[in-house]
Amino acid sequence: MQITSRASEKRCCLLFTMATFPLPRVASTSDAWGPPAGASAALALPEEFQQIPFTPFSKSERIGRIADWNTGGAAAEDRATTAPGRGARSSRSAPAPAYASGTPSNTFTYFHGEDESSFSVVDNGRSAAARRTTASATARSGRGSAPVGRTAAATGRTGAGAATARGVRGARAPANARTTRRPGWRDWERTQRKPREASITVGPDWEQLSELDFLRMSKLRLDVEAPQEVASYGTLYQYDRMYDRVSVKFERPLQPRDRVHYSPTTSEDPVIQEVASSDKKAQVYITDAILALLMCAPRSVYPWDIVITKTEDGELFFDKRANSAFDFLTVNENASEPPMELNDPANGSAPETNVRAKINTPGALSLEATFVNENFGFQVCDEAKTYAFENPNPFHTGENAEEGKLASCGYRYRRFNLSTDEDDPVEMLVRTELNAFVGGADKKAAPQLITIRTLNEFDPRAPGAGGAPDWRSRLDQSRGAVVATEMKNNSFKLARFTVQSILAGADNMKLGYISRSNPLDPYRHTILGTSWFKPRDLAAQMAYNLPNGWGIVRTIIDLARAQPAGRFVLAKDPNKQIVRFFRVPWNFEQEEEEEEPEEEPEEDMIDEE
Repeated sequence: MQITSRASEKRCCLLFTMATFPLPRVASTSDAWGPPAGASAALALPEEFQQIPFTPFSKSERIGRIADWNTGGAAAEDRATTAPGRGARSSRSAPAPAYASGTPSNTFTYFHGEDESSFSVVDNGRSAAARRTTASATARSGRGSAPVGRTAAATGRTGAGAATARGVRGARAPANARTTRRPGWRDWERTQRKPREASITVGPDWEQLSELDFLRMSKLRLDVEAPQEVASYGTLYQYDRMYDRVSVKFERPLQPRDRVHYSPTTSEDPVIQEVASSDKKAQVYITDAILALLMCAPRSVYPWDIVITKTEDGELFFDKRANSAFDFLTVNENASEPPMELNDPANGSAPETNVRAKINTPGALSLEATFVNENFGFQVCDEAKTYAFENPNPFHTGENAEEGKLASCGYRYRRFNLSTDEDDPVEMLVRTELNAFVGGADKKAAPQLITIRTLNEFDPRAPGAGGAPDWRSRLDQSRGAVVATEMKNNSFKLARFTVQSILAGADNMKLGYISRSNPLDPYRHTILGTSWFKPRDLAAQMAYNLPNGWGIVRTIIDLARAQPAGRFVLAKDPNKQIVRFFRVPWNFEQEEEEEEPEEEPEEDMIDEE
């Protein structure tokens, strides 16, 4: 009995001690399962645990990897980049990485506290030697060498190709052999190109309102219905079918002709001015050249600019600047290595003595391409057969009527509806151009209206040729390869040609292939061939999306409509794929013209009083 009583007393003391043990504070929530989240979570933790860092983890992770300090660090990268050897687990059997372990937001990731940008290696001879030793040892090891008994003699091959004939690994080249590499195929081996200059100088009083990058512009889309015919002006000549038989063997020289071709800007068009002052006015006025440029803007490389004027009535006029290079065609703009300027460092120290460099600059090639394109359109037309629109040429009147003989050109004024809301109409009046017509066997049927464009070859061996093949040897046999190369090197120019033909409602597009008679003579050219293209089929071959072009135009229109009345400039950055939208003064074009001060006569005469 006494023993039993002592045991019971001891048990009671033990129970009393356990009953007085303080339980930890547990925070709970009534709205959800688990501890509270948000701002109340920090208050629920004890003070000794509030400053402890925390990294997220998944429930499927092992307990031992919750605090894995090497996860997501250099060790993990080494394990990922190292090829698995014998006995190593493959990527399929390897465990999944920890949740959020490789993110920069990992709490346990080590960051350098001090700036090490000033650190430089003084002597790396030992490390380089160690790397060479390791590489040579690896090459001599059995892992990278061919199996025993599988030599050149066993395969029946000798010489340098014996080791690589059947993929034998570990074969080394002779000690005196040097690998030949194509010069300039890596970026660091290329000579630094000179940055391009902007097409217009940004003034100090210009205000940048917005900017659009090409990636964003390529994702826009707007479906536009068929346009409405407003009026047509001008006279067209018939295309001479004889030029369809021209080939490399039966080439024809390009003969310059003196013809008058009008292409005024939007604000100077009398037809557009008449429509803008009538009751059937539109909200936007533009030409097909400016509209095609905007619709194909993501393909452009060279700089360009467009002037936008918003009137007090909310009407928008898209114009080209006077004395600008807007109407000049580019050459190999989209090539991997486009033509260089004469003062470009890649031309060497004395480019003035290099004849190829002087005649193959972007400016010279642009002037040559424009000359070739206009004269080819004049030459292939039979002026004895004409097709007149309902109205005469609106620009060949008054003093202009005495300038000379008109070229084959017809103007179609078409109204496009870009509205997305019935309460907010956006109608655009576009002046489009046609170059010729093709008559059919049935004289009573309506003729086919066409546009005429050219592609020119300057020198396949000159820098900036873009890897184009020699047309005289490849045009007749592999015309598809020539066209594919031009689609790559002149993607922007060909897209503009195609869009202009679609906007004008042309049935076909005639494309001529013009080359220099002598690669070193930019003044004499030869017609090597011609091709017919359906504008929409050519757009599909070039992977051009017409709704994307309309989406770009509508976005630019919305930018201008959101601003008060004034003048604006839309300019493409010369070296970046960005288009910037500026507000400019009304007289900014006059400020750009540098007026030379008049020379005052020297006052060396003595005034006689």
